[in-house]
Amino acid sequence: MRKILDEVLSAELRLPSGTVEKEVIVVDDASTDRTVERVGSDPRVKLVRHEKNLGKGAAIRTGLAHVTGDVVLIQDADMEYSVQDYPALLGPFAEKGAEVVYGSRFLKRRWPTNMHWTNFLANRLFTLMANILYGARITDEATCYKVFRAPLLKSLPLRCEGFEFCPEVTALVRLRHIPIHEVAIEYTGRGRAEGKKVRWTDGIKTIQTLIRYRIRRS
Repeated sequence: MRKILDEVLSAELRLPSGTVEKEVIVVDDASTDRTVERVGSDPRVKLVRHEKNLGKGAAIRTGLAHVTGDVVLIQDADMEYSVQDYPALLGPFAEKGAEVVYGSRFLKRRWPTNMHWTNFLANRLFTLMANILYGARITDEATCYKVFRAPLLKSLPLRCEGFEFCPEVTALVRLRHIPIHEVAIEYTGRGRAEGKKVRWTDGIKTIQTLIRYRIRRS
């Protein structure tokens, strides 16, 4: 946790339009990895805590309530994604007037580094479903690097508490006919041996979420 936090804090967000000011919000979802101790009293960080573990979606909604900036970038606490991609992720907001940007793990490499074959197939399936059901035209539905204009993300009726946040937010954005811009990002998977938290049941929930939102608007 401390390592990725240090990288986020030190990342320079320089765009052609100038330097972007950062607001770092850490949500401790009742973790057992000494998150609170490692974040400490760093004045550059807003720390928000859950008394019990609620899941990724719930953590994002909690953090969103404390956002005061213009753009929200979601960062997991593991080291699979690189903060060096921040400028690329933010670029379309200034250059194309984007509302939503996803960082795609599949635009640089057909098979992302260290991605287990089951995760590869699941990602292909989820992306295919998002494209068929919502006309998303994306290559990576389940990417962690999802970036939104803050007013848009705050306006979405988010309800999911776990990893199904990803298909939920994709469905809600596309139901408003908002295009999702993609940029290529670096990715190095940790693999199952290193404690990957996503389970097969999360895959079932992803499929159910994509279908449920489509049916509701049919």
